[in-house]
Amino acid sequence: SGKKRVLISLSDKTDLAYLGNGLQGLGYSIVSSGGTASNLEAAGVNETKFEDITNFPEMVQRPAKCSDGRVKTLHPSMHGGILARRNQEHHLKALKDHGIGTFGVVVVNLYPFYDRVTSGTISFDDGIENIDIGGPTMIRAAACSQVDHNDYPALLEYLKRNKEDKQFRRMLAWKAFQHVASYDAAVSEWLWKQSQKGEMFPPSFTVPLELKSTLRYGENPHQNSAFYVDKGLYLAGAGGIATAIQHHGKEMSCNNYLDADAAWNCVSEFDSPTCVVVKHTNPCGVASRQDILEAYRLAVRADPVSAYGGIIAFNTTVDEELAKEIREFRSPTDGEMRMFYEIVIAPGYTEKGLEVLQGKSKMLRILEAKRSSKGMLWLRQVSGGGLAQESDDLTPEDIIFETKFAWLCAKHVKSNAIVIAKNNCMLGMGSGQPNRRESLRIAFRKAGEEAKGAALASDAFFPFAWNDAVEEACEIGIGIIAQPGGSKKDKDAVACCNKYGVSLVFATREGTDASVRHFKH
Repeated sequence: SGKKRVLISLSDKTDLAYLGNGLQGLGYSIVSSGGTASNLEAAGVNETKFEDITNFPEMVQRPAKCSDGRVKTLHPSMHGGILARRNQEHHLKALKDHGIGTFGVVVVNLYPFYDRVTSGTISFDDGIENIDIGGPTMIRAAACSQVDHNDYPALLEYLKRNKEDKQFRRMLAWKAFQHVASYDAAVSEWLWKQSQKGEMFPPSFTVPLELKSTLRYGENPHQNSAFYVDKGLYLAGAGGIATAIQHHGKEMSCNNYLDADAAWNCVSEFDSPTCVVVKHTNPCGVASRQDILEAYRLAVRADPVSAYGGIIAFNTTVDEELAKEIREFRSPTDGEMRMFYEIVIAPGYTEKGLEVLQGKSKMLRILEAKRSSKGMLWLRQVSGGGLAQESDDLTPEDIIFETKFAWLCAKHVKSNAIVIAKNNCMLGMGSGQPNRRESLRIAFRKAGEEAKGAALASDAFFPFAWNDAVEEACEIGIGIIAQPGGSKKDKDAVACCNKYGVSLVFATREGTDASVRHFKH
């Protein structure tokens, strides 16, 4: 057939009338499926139904709530016209011998499998019925399919030019295969969960990433960078920084995302009103108070030098009063200079609160995020591969009140981590040192005299006690120490604390003797 024909089969019919009228205006004959055909007819677009081409009705009907059959496009009259290469004489002869026409354009999108299986609990049979078979087959066959309604204007413009554009066709081919790959990744992930109850790590899996933004640069100006959202089913509705709404400020950078993630994960750990200040992914100030303004002031005062230029996160709504305090608060180092922040993160803002914060600086990034869910899969890349593990959600339930706050803070500090806290306020922390004793000294230096009688938490056990970190902490006057235990020298730590009258808590899993460690690399 010498006619210009286009095949259209859509689940998402957004802008279908615009596309149909545009193609008809360019002289294309439209061949379409049941639901798509009905929408085109309603828009005044002429079309031919699939069954008029194949001479077969739609077969193997789906359940009553579905309007179409499982088999409608899987036919030589359809796929022959898609797959035949126009520069191959024997292809064209085969089409002519069997009375099959070619398709110049294929416009297909797929059953909304992802939306269906993430919308709530569904049955296995319902999930299976939402796996598209014919759609991916047509997309792969065409390899220049149009699957995104945002591309309709570019497609129509390309067809108007009536001029070969290999780059445009290759872009569509990439988009087609990428679309099918992401679709299949969702199906594969869902089927794994259905078949392997409780097993978190499949033998292989695909992570579907969707570009959110191209960044100005990476960790350093000479590195290119981009930010992607993980579209895996396991993260659907999980919250976190990737899906945060930016209300104001300069575009996010690579380091901004890393710091914001650290701040949000830390503040999400606490149930009472809390403020967390982060610098270079480490919490340098944390405080919990019923009065969130007081929590903010205390968190900044823990280390005002580090807090300047940092990220502040709240687990409560930012109202006008808190926003004014953030805007006007002076540095505790001199009482004059206004504090400067890169980012403010909260689960919500009042209208006036947002207005006040926006007036602090046109550069200040204001993010609204949903609390991060627990039980997520954690992925991290290493050279030539990657690591996967469960998120670190464990907190010892039997750890006593005085040390629980310090323990939750230490969980989010880079190892080796030491946190000193009192009255639900971080006084000092030491992070990232190759030896634990050095982290301890940094924490005490920041805490100063307030460390006397305070609680100290260590993310892992102390390998030595006498003439080492435990005895040093006792001599300075710490009140209570929390650590996981598990060292061959634990008895020395007990004896040392007994000598100085310091309480010692071993963090263990509830109902067991298994220690709870919180390494963070």
